[in-house]
Amino acid sequence: MRYVAHEPTVGGRRIEALELPGPGDRAPLVLLHEGLGSARLWRRFPEELHAATGRRVLALSRFGHGRSEPPPTPRTPAFFHEEALEVLPEILAQLEATAPVLVGHSDGGSIALIHAAHHPVAAMVLMAPHVVVEDVTVAAITETRRRYLEGGLRERMARHHDDADAAFWGWCDVWLDPAFRAWSLEREAERVSAPALLVQGRDDPYGTLDQLDRIEARVRGPVKRLVVPGGHSPHLEATAEVLPAIAEFIRSR
Repeated sequence: MRYVAHEPTVGGRRIEALELPGPGDRAPLVLLHEGLGSARLWRRFPEELHAATGRRVLALSRFGHGRSEPPPTPRTPAFFHEEALEVLPEILAQLEATAPVLVGHSDGGSIALIHAAHHPVAAMVLMAPHVVVEDVTVAAITETRRRYLEGGLRERMARHHDDADAAFWGWCDVWLDPAFRAWSLEREAERVSAPALLVQGRDDPYGTLDQLDRIEARVRGPVKRLVVPGGHSPHLEATAEVLPAIAEFIRSR
């Protein structure tokens, strides 16, 4: 099935949104990408999710990612909350996708959690989410920074983002800011009552299972966990396990 492209705007700036249509009487799936991702960098996962669930699927690119316009100001550690509480509600309203199932990967999972703490959602699927800053995360991002400066990462990213530097440094500079080490979403998690499916790769270099432990200990809704072989992208590395788990999880949502 071919994507339907939308261009919602927030503050006069265009956001890339790709849709696979589905029935209007079921909660749509809204995909929120990881730190260096975009709507198209989910690869075939949106199509596979659409086929497995029969639901409407929407994949969004944040400001500065994919074909979306740059953010209005340089990012700060507040960007998670800005995306979750200022940008995302406007996009969902324009796309008529309120109270969706949020499917967030990494930073997108953190944004989904914040949004669910303040807005109604049918459910959350959080894959490799972050709620605190771990030493392993800082070490992995530091190595990714080296590859961006010295290796071929910048050239590869330029194939997928209109402004690779905006996408990369908007992510890297926040995570490596010393002031960001105290960042935590644990209080936000305590406000969440929506059902949650938590997914993590067993060998994820960007985070440990402590992230899932902290979320599960604090949210008020029912939680299911899925730990799979692989690293930071369980939906791509362990699709055969992750896809049916999501389909089953949202069946009655």
